[in-house]
Amino acid sequence: MNRQNKLGIVLIFAAGSLSAASTATTPATFHKDVEAILQKRCQACHRPGEVAPMSFLTYQDVRPWAKAIRSAVLLKKMPPWSADPSYGKFLNDPSLSAGEIDTLKTWVDQGAMEGNPKDAPAPLQFTDGWSIGKPDLIVEMPKAFEVPATGVIPYQYIVIPTGLTEDKWVVAAEIRPGNPRTMHHSIAFALAPGTKSFMGSKPGDFLDAIAIQKAQERKPGAPEPKQFDSGINAEAVQTYAPGGVPTTFQPGQARLVKAGSNIMFQLHYTPNGKPFSDRTRLGMIFAKEPPTERVKMVNVQNFAFSIPPNVDGYPIQARARVTHDFTLISMLPHMHLRGKDFEYRATYPSGESEVLLRVPRWDFNWQITYYLEKPKLIPKGTIIECVGHFDNTPNNPFNPDPSAKVVYGEQTFNEMMGGIMDISLDPKLGSFEIFESVTPDSKTQAQSH
Repeated sequence: MNRQNKLGIVLIFAAGSLSAASTATTPATFHKDVEAILQKRCQACHRPGEVAPMSFLTYQDVRPWAKAIRSAVLLKKMPPWSADPSYGKFLNDPSLSAGEIDTLKTWVDQGAMEGNPKDAPAPLQFTDGWSIGKPDLIVEMPKAFEVPATGVIPYQYIVIPTGLTEDKWVVAAEIRPGNPRTMHHSIAFALAPGTKSFMGSKPGDFLDAIAIQKAQERKPGAPEPKQFDSGINAEAVQTYAPGGVPTTFQPGQARLVKAGSNIMFQLHYTPNGKPFSDRTRLGMIFAKEPPTERVKMVNVQNFAFSIPPNVDGYPIQARARVTHDFTLISMLPHMHLRGKDFEYRATYPSGESEVLLRVPRWDFNWQITYYLEKPKLIPKGTIIECVGHFDNTPNNPFNPDPSAKVVYGEQTFNEMMGGIMDISLDPKLGSFEIFESVTPDSKTQAQSH
């Protein structure tokens, strides 16, 4: 190589170094570097009237929380997302990229400067009221539930007539609680005509979960409950939980709400130091034409277990065999305060096995629905297995009572272990059991009783 070429290489290298150094010394600013990240990842919850306790819409909103943001993103506590990235890809994954994390860290480390407002991206336009748009039907609690400032409130149930005179296919649904910061979660079910209400409750009456549980206690010698629920009678329409989003189905997909159905709300309130009144609402948008796919919520759940006191990592399992081909759309694992981790696994008729979702760090405060990036065909004969592990020791800071033997129950101080799923089927199919019983794995079953 001649001297001139060597000199050219040196100059190019030097220029590149100067450019990198110049870039490295250019301070990050809120408007130029940070605001767009917050719009994409945070503002859906961090804005007035939503579940987050602080707003991230403006520099003045964000600046006091700069160090807390730095810590939360480095520890990957925010945005909330619990799926193991080794298994499956999901449409609603809000996880920050390595570059986004580095940008937020650098901005805080350099003094969290505002910068030039002219560098700001256009503000997002949020819909006041209904995120799904104007509903075709709104079902609202006919009377308020009075939530006290303190204490433990049993789950509340209330049944409300829809007034529908014909079957409707729901393509979008949204639950709007009266106060998102004190509503831990809510589920709206459509009860078809003829479905028995809990304990014969009348529409508009509140019924709490403790009364329901007493009425449903299994007598000695009664048959073991199924470890699955096909959801044939109660059609789950929508769920609300912190970090969740309203349901908007893909073109051609819809849930069925039959003529004459009632809507039953399950309501879980968490007092926050101030009394308030809640009148939760459900908004639904209906399809203009019949769908090509019927979406149903189903559940592989264990209803008969006990967790010994002072035990960590205790396994609870539920298994069911698929009786008809379906397409898996989403998964929503559910446990309570002692839940530690959760896994969905499919064992196909060929004998091959696959982890569909693994949540290595369960968090009761962020019950996330995981929407598959590519819906998965689950053939007839597949065994769906759900396993959760529980920490019933004093090392679990959320444990209500480590000395208690814990059994299945609706209340937070009881436990649940259920693998909820949204699946799609041919809408022309009639009602049938989507799952059938299958013997639980002997090793896990022995530990679960």
